[in-house]
Parts: sequence; C-alpha cells; structure tokens
Amino acid sequence: MITFQRRKSDILKKADKSSIGSWDKHIQKLCGKINALENYYTLSSCSGRIVLLKNLEKKQPDMFVLRSHEKIKFEDVKKALENYSGKESLIFKQEPPILHVACATLGDAEKMLRLAQLAGFKHSGIISIAEKRMVVEIIGSEQLALPVYAGGKILVSDELLKILVKESNLRLLKGWEKVNKLYKSL
Repeated sequence: MITFQRRKSDILKKADKSSIGSWDKHIQKLCGKINALENYYTLSSCSGRIVLLKNLEKKQPDMFVLRSHEKIKFEDVKKALENYSGKESLIFKQEPPILHVACATLGDAEKMLRLAQLAGFKHSGIISIAEKRMVVEIIGSEQLALPVYAGGKILVSDELLKILVKESNLRLLKGWEKVNKLYKSL
C-alpha cells in the first residue's frame, strides 16, 4: 500500500498542469508552507483572478479573452471587449482564491479547515474522506459575475465597466489578505 508520504512526494514531483503553467505569485508562499508540513500537500491552487471568458458549456483552451491574477485596468477590459469578434457571449468574472489540500488524517483535515475558517475562508470544507487521504477545499467568498457581451455588442456602459473593474480589484485584494492570514497562522 502506498503511504501518504509517498503520494505526497509523487504529486509534488509532477509538472504543473494548470493552464498558466505555474503557481500564482500571491499564493506561492502559502503553498510552499503547506507542502513543507509533514501531513499536508497542495493538489491545486489559485490566488484569485479576474477573467473575461466565453460563455461555453465545456472548458476549452481558447475560452479566455482576458485573464489576470493581478489587478486589472478599465482600459484593458474595454479594449478586449472592443476587439472581440467571436459569436459566443462573454462573462466578466472575478473569482476568489481556491486551494485543495490533501491531509494525512481526518484530524489533520479538521485542523486545516479550522485555520482556513479563522483566516476568513468561511465557505471551506472537507470535500473528500478516503483511506488514502482527506481533501480540504479552501475557498474565498469574494466573487462577481456578469454578462457583458452578447449578440455582437457590449451590454454594459463604460461607467458600469469601471465599477466592475474597481470592485473586482478590491475583492481580489481581500482574497490575498486571507491567503496571507492563513500563511501566518500555519
């Protein structure tokens, strides 16, 4: 039977399979700290992002018209909307930080969940209980989504788009604060 430590070692040796190919800089320290702990390792992570994406049924490589794990500018979103010539409608989304952590025991999972909740990740939970590992999903509540393009035209005014950008940037910062708070509590 493969041990937790062996699975951890095997997972951490694998190449990053995310669409960006690396850890987001705002969550990298937290992942490193978790992975340094004996009874934990990260399975996936995102520090939060702002995207303009095609409204598709299934994920596709070209679904993102704009994607940023950093704060964005109104001009960048406006330009992306004006230059879009696809047939699909577009959704503007700000997504919160999310992290999946493998834990050696149920007790370890409960400890990680408690720390995450104290750091402000209220919607987190243990999503898998199995003999080989427990998985805790740590997820923020800062999110925003709105259709902004359909039928060949932009659906929102510049004024509303500026508000969306400002609010999304603020929510992204709140998510990073929670990531830092969790990092400090470990």
